[in-house]
Amino acid sequence: MLGGGEMNQENTSESTQGSSHRTRTRPSLSRSKQPSKKRRNSDVMVEMMNAIAANIGRIADALTGSNQSVCLDELFEMVQNIPGFDDDLIIEACEFLSFDEKRAKMFLKLDESSPEAILRRFSASRHPKTQRRCFETRLCCLSMFRNAHTLRLPPKLSFKLKQTHTQHFSLSISTTTTTTPLWTHLSSPPHTHPTILPFCSSTQSLQQTQQTHAIAILTGLLPRSVSISAALILRYATFGDPIASLVLFEKTVPYCRTAFLWNTLTRAHTIAGVHDGFKTYNRMVRDGVKPDGHTFPFVLKACSDYSEVEKGMEVHGLLFKLGFDKDVFVSNTLLCFYGGCGGLSDVDMVFDEMVERDVVSWNTMIGVFSVNGCYAKTLDLFQEMKLRSGFKPNVVSIVSVLPVCAGLEDEVMTSRVHCYVVKVGFDCHVTAGNALVDAYGKCGNVMASKRVFDEMVEKNDVSWNAIIVSLAYRGCHKDALDMFTLMIDVGVKPNPVTISSMLPVLVELECFAAGKELHCYSIRMGMKSDIFIANSLMDMYAKSGHSNEASNIFFQMDTRNVVSWNAMVANFAQNRSELAAIGLVREMQVHGEIPNSLTFTNVLPACARMGFLRPGKEIHARSIRTGSAFDLFVSNALTDMYAKCGCLNLAQNIFNISLKDEVSYNILIVGYSQASDSSESFTLFSEMRLAGMNHDTVSFVGVLSACANISAIKQGKEIHGYVVRKLFHTHLFVANSLLDLYTKCGCIDLARNIFDRIPDKDIASWNTMIMGFAMLGELDTTINLFEAMREDGVKYDSVSYIAVLSACSHGGLLEKGRKYLDDMLVGDIKPTKMHYACMVDLFGRAGLMEEAVELIKRLPVEADANLWGSLLGACRLHGNIDLGCWAAEHLFKLKPENSGYYTLLSNMYAEAGRWDEADKIREFMKLKGVQKNPGCSWVQIDDQVQVHSFVVGGH
Repeated sequence: MLGGGEMNQENTSESTQGSSHRTRTRPSLSRSKQPSKKRRNSDVMVEMMNAIAANIGRIADALTGSNQSVCLDELFEMVQNIPGFDDDLIIEACEFLSFDEKRAKMFLKLDESSPEAILRRFSASRHPKTQRRCFETRLCCLSMFRNAHTLRLPPKLSFKLKQTHTQHFSLSISTTTTTTPLWTHLSSPPHTHPTILPFCSSTQSLQQTQQTHAIAILTGLLPRSVSISAALILRYATFGDPIASLVLFEKTVPYCRTAFLWNTLTRAHTIAGVHDGFKTYNRMVRDGVKPDGHTFPFVLKACSDYSEVEKGMEVHGLLFKLGFDKDVFVSNTLLCFYGGCGGLSDVDMVFDEMVERDVVSWNTMIGVFSVNGCYAKTLDLFQEMKLRSGFKPNVVSIVSVLPVCAGLEDEVMTSRVHCYVVKVGFDCHVTAGNALVDAYGKCGNVMASKRVFDEMVEKNDVSWNAIIVSLAYRGCHKDALDMFTLMIDVGVKPNPVTISSMLPVLVELECFAAGKELHCYSIRMGMKSDIFIANSLMDMYAKSGHSNEASNIFFQMDTRNVVSWNAMVANFAQNRSELAAIGLVREMQVHGEIPNSLTFTNVLPACARMGFLRPGKEIHARSIRTGSAFDLFVSNALTDMYAKCGCLNLAQNIFNISLKDEVSYNILIVGYSQASDSSESFTLFSEMRLAGMNHDTVSFVGVLSACANISAIKQGKEIHGYVVRKLFHTHLFVANSLLDLYTKCGCIDLARNIFDRIPDKDIASWNTMIMGFAMLGELDTTINLFEAMREDGVKYDSVSYIAVLSACSHGGLLEKGRKYLDDMLVGDIKPTKMHYACMVDLFGRAGLMEEAVELIKRLPVEADANLWGSLLGACRLHGNIDLGCWAAEHLFKLKPENSGYYTLLSNMYAEAGRWDEADKIREFMKLKGVQKNPGCSWVQIDDQVQVHSFVVGGH
């Protein structure tokens, strides 16, 4: 309770005398002893507070008891009889605290009816209605004083206040270690008050700032004390209330004719993120206040924060005119301004023209060029500072230059800086140690990074974050997880940077359960709104296949940046929601967020996967408008999209006008191979080597597939030899491509030799060999391989069954085919239309036409061209023209442009001697505009790389 502690003896005795609730004794303040009107306001305030402090404990206790009305009567009479008491002073204090009648009642723990009843009784019997507002204000004042005693101070300030002698009365302030008197020396003039000023600069919350503000008003320190007003203006801005800063400024500015208070307001606007710094400066000039050496740095900082280049240059011109350009502090701020706005030539000019430089000047130059990516210039400045400037690099210099070493991945330079750090004794500074840990990690020397971390005398959360990021950066994900666990064990709490750094590590380790635990921890610790954590969580949930969780996080975010949108686009694209990904890119621009290169590289594969040419062209146009189209990754994504949509000419155009790397060539090599344009694949494969680029797994897979398409066995063997020289023959994908080449070229022995040498065969290896033997009619070997596949522990897939069913069809193995289909029906693999097509072909070859038709009729899915084509082929084999016509009718509807079906039916009529019907089919083809596919042949002359193709009709 306030007043329950250090009271002077006179006040204590007076309080005792007034302990009877019915007694109207007033504490040491009688009307006969009223001071003159000229009495100083501060003395009046001291007397008022002495009276309240002497009685507030007893009054507050009574307010919770049964004698509330008597107690309120006594309180009212007590404050009414304080001589010289100014009601407006208390009202102003309460308005700053935003105390209203309801809040006062709640604070004093009164029920909803009692205060109203008491106030009605006061208004009706003892006191005029005109005094009701004054009484309510004083009631609010009482609640203010009761609330103020719970203010918490930092220990250092508490120690200072503890040493101040109490002259009048104490308002106890609770701290973590001591209870300290705040109200001391209140009789001294406001501008020399020794206690309020440091407290105003150290408040820990908006509520404390408001309470301190009210106390300063009550003691008469405001609005005349400019220093206290300035301190409170900054505290209000720090706690996000710039309006209160401006109100306090307007009340105080009449008492200040210097630039000090204006500078404070400009700084407060910058702290609170209010774009009014330049406006405040203009008003200051209009009011005739002369700027000083601190004005321009604050204004330039505001211009830099909002990239107001022209306004900043106006300020530069004015400060030059007033002669402030010779001030080193102002010049340093100019360096920061131009550096923050990207004007590096202006930075050089200002630095060269500086009359005087200090260590801050050099550090600013190093920092500016480091942030803007001018690494060589940064290192030159660091060397010049160390050797010729007359100043020695300090910790700030080290922290600025080490990110440059990290960006260049220059371990030698990092080591040199490290040696300098140890030589001058900066290794004991935690910031220097953190920068070294980060630099060594990004240079790839994880051991050095770990050694610096272990040798650090002092570590903070940044130190732990740096070592975790360093380990994760080099792929040491398990070590990063161990370091995170150690961090928890030693009692260091993870912060948002820690969590956002650990989530990608857990994704790589596939520890998604641990990722969810971190998500829960971030919510418990109030980090839910942190945008970096939210972005990392979206990435984690997207890569773990939990698209809905990622979406929930995205749509619950209060603020989003381009990384957030990119993460969500990637989430939809990776989880087969291609249309949603494309729509999100459109919505992104509606919300004013400009897509960047990563946006396009995320969404273009979605267009490619679905063959969406029109949306792909739309994305292409957007990339051109934003200037991202010529980015290497975007151009590769565009080339891939057009290739997979079948527009190889457009893909080639993008390839021709863009930067190229190995991926660029691989995309087209594979694209032409899949489009059966093997000649272009060979050409690009050769060009790639001539361009000085290294072939990789994808290059060899693409070109070997091209060889397999045209059975180019000689060229395939040459590439096989090149593969062995480059040691790529051990790669599983390349080995499988060699299997495909040799099986399609009929070299089954070579294929079997490669197959037997593959140490870890996958499903594709087995399927390729099974299909190869099936195509060559080696049915027993096909069946044996299929059975051996199960014994090897490899699970069948749908392709495996297609291969073995095809073998059964060609070999007439009817019962085995039925058995394998039954195995599929009772197993995990559901038969597709291709499997049923193999069974129709099997029944047709065996002459079981009715069974084939019955299978088509009772299919769970609608028959496609492969099924009807198998039936048509069987009809030709057995001369069943009627059934063949029925199958052909369905084929003409499903694929009217396929000339093979017309030719097959026409040949059936011809073989049956029904030439008229055969001619009608040929005429029907012409009427429909269906062209028979021309015959094609190719030849390789001598040892030329290029394969020459020849098409019937000269096409």
